[in-house]
Amino acid sequence: MLLIGGAPSWLGCSAYLATVCGRDEGAPPPVDLAVERRNGEFISSLIGDRKASAVHDLSDGGLAVALAEMAIAGRVGATIDKSAVAGPAHAFFFGEDQSRYVVTAKADDAPAILAAAAKAGVATARIGTTGGDALALPGEAPVLIAALRQAHEAWLPRYMDGPGGELG
Repeated sequence: MLLIGGAPSWLGCSAYLATVCGRDEGAPPPVDLAVERRNGEFISSLIGDRKASAVHDLSDGGLAVALAEMAIAGRVGATIDKSAVAGPAHAFFFGEDQSRYVVTAKADDAPAILAAAAKAGVATARIGTTGGDALALPGEAPVLIAALRQAHEAWLPRYMDGPGGELG
């Protein structure tokens, strides 16, 4: 599993800041259109060359949310290496920086992808592996994909039932 675009850290105007911290403040992440284009074209080339098996941007919710969404959709777990976490963990996992992507690829393709990224001037790092039935972040208990799926799919029926029972 690869992180394209450098380590995330921007929490201003983020879902994390609003939802977890209850704060709606800070500037949105800065946008560098040249970096956005370079990273986007690199991702497009990985997809076109069939080197990426899955790609997700790090927008709403950051890396942790992207990983959870990928695990739910693909029914495949992931383990993030402790050594991959740059800076404060909450910023790394929930930062919503621009031009950032998480990519899964065959292990055999990773060296070529890293070399191509370096040649293209795209910051890229290995951050972990895929497999298993849980999402495992360093320092946290693994979360089963089944539990992620349940939380993701069950909230709407519960909301529709409302506090007074069926459909409120």
